[in-house]
Amino acid sequence: MPSRKTTILVAGALAAGLSSPRRVANAAPQSTPRESARSTGAPTESNSPAPEFSAADSELRDFVERFSTDRAALSRRYPVEQSPERIARLKPFYDDWKGQLARTSFEPLGVEGRIDHVLLRHQLDYELRLLEREEGWLRETAPLLPFVPRILALNDARLRMETLEPAAAASTLDKLASDVTATARKPVEANRASKLAAFRAQEELASLKQVLQSWYDFYAGYDPVFTWWALAPYKKVVSALDGYRSSLRENVLGIQPKGGGDEPIVGTPIGREALVADLASEMIPYTPEDLLAVADREFAWCEAEMKKASREMGFGENAQAALEKVKTLYVEPGKQPDLIRDLAREAEAYVEQNDLVTVPPLAKEVWRMQMMSPERQKVNPFFTGGEVISVSFPTDTMDHDDKLMSLRGNNVHFARATVFHELIPGHHLQGFMNARYNAHRRAFRTPFWGEGWALYWEMLLWDRGFQKTPENRVGMLFWRMHRAARIIFSLSFHLGEMSPQDCIDFLVDRGGHERANATAEVRRSFNGSYPPLYQLAYMMGGLQFRALHEELVGSGRMTNREFHDAVLRGGTMPVEMVRARLTKQILARDHRASWKFAGPLRQGYGGQGPLKAAK
Repeated sequence: MPSRKTTILVAGALAAGLSSPRRVANAAPQSTPRESARSTGAPTESNSPAPEFSAADSELRDFVERFSTDRAALSRRYPVEQSPERIARLKPFYDDWKGQLARTSFEPLGVEGRIDHVLLRHQLDYELRLLEREEGWLRETAPLLPFVPRILALNDARLRMETLEPAAAASTLDKLASDVTATARKPVEANRASKLAAFRAQEELASLKQVLQSWYDFYAGYDPVFTWWALAPYKKVVSALDGYRSSLRENVLGIQPKGGGDEPIVGTPIGREALVADLASEMIPYTPEDLLAVADREFAWCEAEMKKASREMGFGENAQAALEKVKTLYVEPGKQPDLIRDLAREAEAYVEQNDLVTVPPLAKEVWRMQMMSPERQKVNPFFTGGEVISVSFPTDTMDHDDKLMSLRGNNVHFARATVFHELIPGHHLQGFMNARYNAHRRAFRTPFWGEGWALYWEMLLWDRGFQKTPENRVGMLFWRMHRAARIIFSLSFHLGEMSPQDCIDFLVDRGGHERANATAEVRRSFNGSYPPLYQLAYMMGGLQFRALHEELVGSGRMTNREFHDAVLRGGTMPVEMVRARLTKQILARDHRASWKFAGPLRQGYGGQGPLKAAK
């Protein structure tokens, strides 16, 4: 079974440290010397927070925090994802919390309390569905891993603090080694379904090896009788697990031994039914087909704008030539950190001078920079951000072609549209405010809020003319087109309409990516730590915030700064609930998503969008 992290997690972690279906954690490296030059002036009137929405008003705040704390405790007690005991314990836990929530008086709750009530009900239903999905994956890999229950039983007994009989444990290990070896000798069919099961099985074997090592290390050395009995059979089991995993990887999946090249991209398509269920959990009232139509429309708009910029650059209708020119406009080796620093300060100054959002001086002071390793750039070819921005740029150890692709993919104009997305007013400002306002709502963290907010700022700054040159516009359009492309290739993959290689070719042929960067993007999407809806959340969340901005700021009901501050201080949640909060909507107990934020679904390509054109 793919790990819960690999297949489900999205962004961040609960305040209590629990891994959750919508979370991915950020690292916190050492700060760089360049930060000493940054101004840390005292707060001014423009930096003072607006009083409205600044306090947590929810009657259910403590209730939600108890849920998060209890779930974190259970996560620590039942740390092995494949363990039947974990699933057996979490199901009644979620059911019990559903019962507690159902018994909570709903009618007396205000706007904030009703939002938390609705959000927690959605979260509990989602968690239960994810457990069912995990059980399905376990059933699919069970024929390839018939010995797994005995490994898990050893570890579960240790966690229950049962007394161990060393001789009996040694016998169990010896029998395990024989069974693993016998299983490895059985042929595995090389069809698509079998490859998917084999991919999950080889991931599960790696996890099981760690579980077995943890179990063994608990006793080894501390109980000399155990070591006397168990050392030799333990080594046999480890060797058998390694051999079986290598056999699946090399003979079924075609993965070369370590050092023989990058791993193929396999992924786990979840199908239309699961996509529809996940969209409902995120309060997105559209079908996958609707979202593909939106992506067609947005992609067509980007292509038209790219041609306008191309004409201004002297390339006529040849937008690809304009894009190629922009890719050559990168800084020399060693200068990328200076570029990132200057672009970050430009964006900070712009949002403050235009009174778009409150930027606490401390938020400007504490963000830091680190350089991304060559290995990590295979999965993240571009920047990642938050309080720490990780900068992709070639190193001296890369092959020549990889160096050039990294330079071209991280050019000045691509970076100008990326830095503010990752720092201020994007992810860093989000994280800074999330930790200080309505922090209990990190239980409901979603990429539609997290990634959608950062992409929304790309849209807003475009609308306000932040781009100064046609080259700037090409840089911004590349990313916006990329977010539309993410919807197309990720949904099409999960619907079974595109293979990973189709996705890579699409990003190269229609999205303008370097092939190495396109490969890394697809690998990140399907072999990494991102759930099925993560890639479409950028554009869809951005469109949600943009529609809400037009509704409230475009109508004059709020200023830009009031709107943005209110969003940040409300905490993370599906954007439909942000709308309910800002419009003071009185939610019903059984609230279901209904906000049609995307506008007309078929424009531009008339439903014959870039996916069909690519085919």
